[in-house]
Amino acid sequence: MSNNQNTDNAAKKASWSFHPGVRSDGQLTIGERAADAMRNGMGSWPFVFGAFVFLGIWMGFNGHGGFDPFPFILLNLVLSCLAAMQGAILLIAAKRSDQISAELAQHTYDVDQETLDLTRKIEELTMQVHTLTSAVYAHIGADGSKTPG
Repeated sequence: MSNNQNTDNAAKKASWSFHPGVRSDGQLTIGERAADAMRNGMGSWPFVFGAFVFLGIWMGFNGHGGFDPFPFILLNLVLSCLAAMQGAILLIAAKRSDQISAELAQHTYDVDQETLDLTRKIEELTMQVHTLTSAVYAHIGADGSKTPG
């Protein structure tokens, strides 16, 4: 995959961050930025592969008498703590995603209302043009014998 394709994929992935209806960058609170960073970090393939590498190194180093020999009690404790924190992190990330969806939905609703208002104005103007056109035809007659004067 070329560098341009990676850039395009990254842009598509976070395209909502450039959406005019979604707050971004300086408009976000520290907690919102942290939730986005955690979601993007822990919900990625590099995190999964990094975790596999970490587990492999830990088990390889401690498998024959390191500071945490088999059955890896300390590793189990670390993974249990990580799992407990990931539950909370997943809830925070889900809440942030819901917030983004709500902002997008509100923006869509606002744009739809503006479009509806413009459509109604266009309909009114079309009716006025139709009325004026009918008046002009009535004035000049159906046969076109009257000339404007």
